[in-house]
Amino acid sequence: MKAVITVIGHDTVGVVAKVGTVCAEMNINIEDVTQSIMQEMFCMIMLVDLSKANVPQDAVRARFDELGKEMKMQVTLTRQEVFDAMHKI
Repeated sequence: MKAVITVIGHDTVGVVAKVGTVCAEMNINIEDVTQSIMQEMFCMIMLVDLSKANVPQDAVRARFDELGKEMKMQVTLTRQEVFDAMHKI
């Protein structure tokens, strides 16, 4: 299963590294990533593959919720088909 991870918040050092580390710990493959800084706000979107994750999906979601709290940023995990449906015009 593929999913989209979005990260939004004030720019700080190490955001990409922290999210990447959590992905590696759970055996989640990062397939694509884009990021930008808009007026000191960090915005990142990652396309990830959860098919070989070593923990259940609810544990993945809980870990990213926890990471968002640790970094004081909004970190959201959304299944790709849901993300695509939400962003159709």
